[in-house]
Amino acid sequence: MRRLMIFSLLICLSVASFCCTNFLITKGASADGSTMITYAADSHVLYGELYHWAAADWPQGTMLDVYEWDTGKFMGQIPQVAHTYSVVGNINEHQVAIGETTYGGLPILEKQTGAIMDYGSLIYIALQRSKTAREAIKVIADLMENYGYASSGESFSIADKDEVWIMEMIGKGEGEKGAVWVARMIPDGMICGHANQARISTFPQKGNKSVATSENIDDIFNVGITTIYHKDVISFAKAKKLYKGKDADFSFCDTYAPLDFGGARGCEARVWAGFMKANKAAVAEYEDYARGDNLSHRMPLWIEPDRKLTLFDVMSMMRDHYEGSSMDMTKDVGAGPFACPYRWRPMGFSIDGNEYLHERATSTQQTGFSFVTQSRNWLPDPVGGIIWFGVDDTYTTCYVPMYCGITNTPVCFREGNGSMIEYSPTSAFWVFNMVSNFAYSRYCDMIVDIQKVQNNLETEFHKSVLQNDKIFADAYNQDADNALAMLTNFSAEKAEQTFNDWKDLFIFLTVKYIDGNVKLEENGVFKNSGINNRQPAWPNQPKYQDSWYRTIINDCGSNIIKPKN
Repeated sequence: MRRLMIFSLLICLSVASFCCTNFLITKGASADGSTMITYAADSHVLYGELYHWAAADWPQGTMLDVYEWDTGKFMGQIPQVAHTYSVVGNINEHQVAIGETTYGGLPILEKQTGAIMDYGSLIYIALQRSKTAREAIKVIADLMENYGYASSGESFSIADKDEVWIMEMIGKGEGEKGAVWVARMIPDGMICGHANQARISTFPQKGNKSVATSENIDDIFNVGITTIYHKDVISFAKAKKLYKGKDADFSFCDTYAPLDFGGARGCEARVWAGFMKANKAAVAEYEDYARGDNLSHRMPLWIEPDRKLTLFDVMSMMRDHYEGSSMDMTKDVGAGPFACPYRWRPMGFSIDGNEYLHERATSTQQTGFSFVTQSRNWLPDPVGGIIWFGVDDTYTTCYVPMYCGITNTPVCFREGNGSMIEYSPTSAFWVFNMVSNFAYSRYCDMIVDIQKVQNNLETEFHKSVLQNDKIFADAYNQDADNALAMLTNFSAEKAEQTFNDWKDLFIFLTVKYIDGNVKLEENGVFKNSGINNRQPAWPNQPKYQDSWYRTIINDCGSNIIKPKN
């Protein structure tokens, strides 16, 4: 087998329930000058919906209840600020966007009794309190310092309309409050990525004019600062006997989240696959690293793409099953007769004393929601920020433009419209799952029909955004409230169009593919028999591919072979 690899120990990716993928695109690396970040929120229990917090003013003395994002558990209270900003999904009204991936890290640092701030609360509170990426980093750092850090190791993607940062943190464990962390600005013209494995290794340190520490955290607002880190990030590791080398050689990821086979094959491989779509020549050599065969051949934290990346390029980075690589999930017997690039969990399994694994790709069946954000500095903030939002599997979703200035969310994406154990006929999450789960049964054929609708909608939406940006910007400069209503209506219309087209797509696929037959059609119209318009033309009945017939023969050929005359 090409991909089912035997290895000495059963690999269990040590991450929390959210196993996610982020890519970070600086404005110098994008075709239109926007900054972009991506996020796939992957969990077998996460329901796909679009969060919204309206801007608000708060009386002095107001306390904010903090709930753990993963579980809804009440964590405690912190003082509310005087004013909070509007947030739509993971972008706010000032075009600040934040994504994350959980890397876990050393188990001894996972728990911190009395800590209030989990990683989800850090994201959504920071979005409500920040006008820039640098301000978001300060808010996150201050919250952890003052109220403790209640999650395991995390990587954050943080962008505004001018800059993109990666910030990695891990708690101090029992006995100490807070976390140690490092944040680095991605150099303009570069792209970065992370996927459940810490990626910041060595970094510039104190004494370099581009570096600040948490001792003087307000220095982050100096434009020349491109690295900032917690003052204890090295001394804490030494005190815990996690590191004993020179300060100059200290590597955050090697100390707090040492890379192993699982971290490479299940996590870093996703970053490598995305980088391959941006600059194959620059990263093809790291396939041995991505496979976990050569952990010393470390892939760089960021790379320069071989072209300016469009919105569609970045969406494509989120749609990947390692196609064209040695880990291609469409190529082995696990893909079945119709090249389905999905494997049901668990990812690892034991047979006859050997341990095996399935690949963990960027596109995966258990995605709750995903997005690509754009922050565009040439437009007013409510118009410049867009979260291209989709639910379910990234490969079969449709990204719908939600302007960051909208005042409420579309019904089909709205919080509370269904749940993982409550079907809703008006929920986009459920209709997208109906399509994708049906497609898994005859993937190589159905995905073609799905991508036609997906491509048509996303292309239409992109054109419509470009056509309306100036109209919305001019309207905002004349009457802000009216412009926000226009943005809200526009986003709602695109969401409703997507929802209705996806319902129609499910019906179309059901009619076309029932019973293993493939009805003849042209431009979505099914051909009839020519005698009776209610009777279809005789359908295609495509054979399995030869490799699948050989698999059947190898399994039971002596039982099914047809006698020769």
